[in-house]
Amino acid sequence: MSKVLITTVPFGDIDRYPLDLLEKKNISYTINPLGKKLTENELFDMVGDSEVIIAGTEAITEKIMSVAPNLRMISRVGIGLDSVDLISAKKRNIAVSYTPDAPAPAVVDLTMGLMYSLSRNIHQSNIELHQGKWHRFFGKRLVDCTIGLIGVGRVGSQVLENLKVLGCKSILYYDKKVTLKTDSSGQVKPSSREEIFKNSDIISLHVPLDFETNNMITINEFKLMKKSAYIVNTARGGVINENDLYFALTNNLIAGAAIDTFETEPYNGKLIELNNCLITSHMGSMSYDCRTKMEIEATEEAVRFLTNNFQKCAVPQEEYDMRNLSF
Repeated sequence: MSKVLITTVPFGDIDRYPLDLLEKKNISYTINPLGKKLTENELFDMVGDSEVIIAGTEAITEKIMSVAPNLRMISRVGIGLDSVDLISAKKRNIAVSYTPDAPAPAVVDLTMGLMYSLSRNIHQSNIELHQGKWHRFFGKRLVDCTIGLIGVGRVGSQVLENLKVLGCKSILYYDKKVTLKTDSSGQVKPSSREEIFKNSDIISLHVPLDFETNNMITINEFKLMKKSAYIVNTARGGVINENDLYFALTNNLIAGAAIDTFETEPYNGKLIELNNCLITSHMGSMSYDCRTKMEIEATEEAVRFLTNNFQKCAVPQEEYDMRNLSF
């Protein structure tokens, strides 16, 4: 009987179909009994003779793979791959799959919500009213903002389309790999990163975490930004240098930030102290529909692999090539 370790939690709570599918195929499974994101040592003790890991964002390292002789596949519930040592997986002939499209709509929704909250000070008003303070904040409508998007892939491109429909006066974007069709209205404009930092009222990040984007946003970028500007990160922790962000927020280099992803999770760092930093618990993909779709797709991929040795959503070669470049 094949053995699957499901490390991501919650799993199967919204829809039991992924678990039913495993049971129907007579595949044995264990769901992470700790009910939280696993540390490397916790996963080290848990992986055992598993053939497949249906994984969340916990680190799956060479150390983990070295004590999992039967491991044949890692099926990521989600899109981010920075937590998986792809090079070690390749050397050990461990297949890796992911669900790149499923989480995008939910991440787009959260991104838009964070933009609204920052631009209208919704989170600040909530905090102050809970403290017994009645203060009505002035804010800026998104349509009157210049929005800068760094990355216009699956999520960034949908955010851009939402902003276009809203009628935002100016949308700047930067992406090394993507050039969008020319916008005759002039509403959407390809720009350099420097132009985006200098001119945007809100900057939203939509890039993977790799050797090029790690610490991409530092004190140097914050110094370029308007003092009235905001930054949003629903992409990956590590893209923004968190110590530099703390300095920027406490020294009024920028007006505020909204951060959903962190270098170390669960997060318990200094940004918690700041009212001008709206922080959420890596919940970009956590809408009922998108989370369910992610779990189903990752499980279906695991079943395909175990029954037919076939991957429909294999991680593309360019991801491995990119990882090789970082060494």
